[in-house]
Amino acid sequence: MTTTTCKTRFAPSPTGYLHLGNVRTALFNALLARRQGGALLLRIEDTDRERSRPEYVAALLEDLRWLGLDWQEGPEIGGPHPPYAQSERTAIYADYYQRLEAADQAYPCFCTPAELALSRKTQLAAGRPPRYAGTCARLGAAQQQAWRERGVQPTLRFRTPPGQAVQFTDLARGPQQFASDDIGDFIIRRADGGPQFFFANAVDDALMGITHLLRGEDHLSNTPRQLLLLAALDLPAPQYGHLALIVGADSGPLSKREGHFSVRELRAAGYRPEALLNYLARLGHSYEHDHWMTLTELADGFALERLGRAPARYDEAQLLRWQSEAVQRAAPESLWAWLEAAVDGDVPTACREAFIAAVRPNIRFPADAAFWAKRLFGAEWTPSVDSQALIAQTDSVFFSHALAAYAEHGAVYQPLIEDLKRRTGVKGKHLLMPLRAALTGELHGPELARILALMPADRAKQRLAAAIRPGADG
Repeated sequence: MTTTTCKTRFAPSPTGYLHLGNVRTALFNALLARRQGGALLLRIEDTDRERSRPEYVAALLEDLRWLGLDWQEGPEIGGPHPPYAQSERTAIYADYYQRLEAADQAYPCFCTPAELALSRKTQLAAGRPPRYAGTCARLGAAQQQAWRERGVQPTLRFRTPPGQAVQFTDLARGPQQFASDDIGDFIIRRADGGPQFFFANAVDDALMGITHLLRGEDHLSNTPRQLLLLAALDLPAPQYGHLALIVGADSGPLSKREGHFSVRELRAAGYRPEALLNYLARLGHSYEHDHWMTLTELADGFALERLGRAPARYDEAQLLRWQSEAVQRAAPESLWAWLEAAVDGDVPTACREAFIAAVRPNIRFPADAAFWAKRLFGAEWTPSVDSQALIAQTDSVFFSHALAAYAEHGAVYQPLIEDLKRRTGVKGKHLLMPLRAALTGELHGPELARILALMPADRAKQRLAAAIRPGADG
């Protein structure tokens, strides 16, 4: 008895940057491969000559690596089934076109787009599902030659066998059945000679040994066509699974109006890759436990039976939850590398570790760290309106005592607080809140003990002295 090693693939088109839907597809295929001890193949589907760009290829490779979604076969890795860009596989497709034509399973079609549009409109008006009417299905060699002599470049259509039930068990949706009579003869090669998406897609999956394939449910209608093609070519078909699409708050397709959804934008905004993985792994898939997981743990808990069929709703609050978790769990050196550019030299080298320990509970993004760097070390600052109000409401003598206590104890938190409590007779939030407002210009934030330890002594004295002024005449 032999067993087939699981092999999944991710095959993006380099016509733009990776977005959340792309990344979730890549992640689920990577998790499935890891779960079953298999491999993930990466293939570049760059047959759209007008929109495909090399810079998008470079970006998607970089983004996948940033996310930790490494592939075991494909660009920059190699493998037994090169090349891994469809633009370099035209000779392979030509061979399979020829096989289909030789077996009379494909034929040239000279119908113009206008004629096809009119036929479609007529069928819809008659209440029939639109499919190719078969106008060119029985053209003789002489008729075909006459069209070619007029300069008409034909498409190539697959001759769909009539009266067949195309059946398969979807990995996510269960048993599926389609009638071949509802499909009609479909185009597999465009008039410009380029392969139709689902033809090249199916042939490459078979030749590259893909065994399992998870993709969006918008590809479900392609599956019966691809199964018919592969059967005609005597090529193996993978097991297909179609994932529920990601929708926005209005239950419609995810729109850029609702946020930044390319990996490039999310990365630039400061999202951590681990946060995206923990969030996306649960977008259309459930786990037994809703706790933080590493990529290996996400793979271990990934199960096809846990894939949902209902639309997966994007929830920014959940993404932010995982972002907060990622920041709390990141190693200090990783966190510093993440926020270093944002703090832009405000944090002294000797204070880096203490700064990270202080602000970690209060930040989600590098911009948050930059805010606290300015608050703790910056010479120019503007206290918040609420903190200014609290300072104004607090007896100016309080800050005189705070300055005196600081002069005696410095940043040693407990003796300073005990002395200030003794001098002023106040305690709890009535002591800590005005002190925090004067030192940081905020009513909430990192632990006061850590703030005192980090803030330069001259800066702390300057701010306490400045707080005395509003009530100096009262």
